[in-house]
Amino acid sequence: MVKIGLLSDTHAYWDERYLQYFEPCDEIWHAGDIGSLEVAQKLAAFRPFRAVYGNIDGQDIRRLYPQTLRFTVEGAEVLMKHIGGYPGKYDPSIRGSILVHPPKLFVSGHSHILKVKYDKTFDLLHINPGAAGISGFHKVRTLVRFVIDSGTFRDLEVIELADRK
Repeated sequence: MVKIGLLSDTHAYWDERYLQYFEPCDEIWHAGDIGSLEVAQKLAAFRPFRAVYGNIDGQDIRRLYPQTLRFTVEGAEVLMKHIGGYPGKYDPSIRGSILVHPPKLFVSGHSHILKVKYDKTFDLLHINPGAAGISGFHKVRTLVRFVIDSGTFRDLEVIELADRK
């Protein structure tokens, strides 16, 4: 059993509550638009950290984190990409990977819209944690926590940090 803390679209914004809410987590994942090395370094110093870069991330972040990441945790294959779309409307840049070899979990960011949706066509769960930073049109900043246990997902929690400043 592994507890995951998931966020996206921090856009270089740091909130100390990230660490507070991710305290019970075993790993932290960032679905892109990190915005600064400082944010990535603080998260990586706190827990094992996996991330992909997003469209606003500079070369410093792109050198450290890939555009697409595929890995396995607790028997569940995970695919993560910042711009990925969602079930029924996957971005063309990732659609082929999903069609050829569907993961059990597809994580994306970019839209700043929190969305958790099961894709019955590919038997996969899609999670977009919304946006944790203050840049963008979203009204509420969000994080997600969930558990991966023997290839299944459970105990998903949405954490609302606050209204966007």
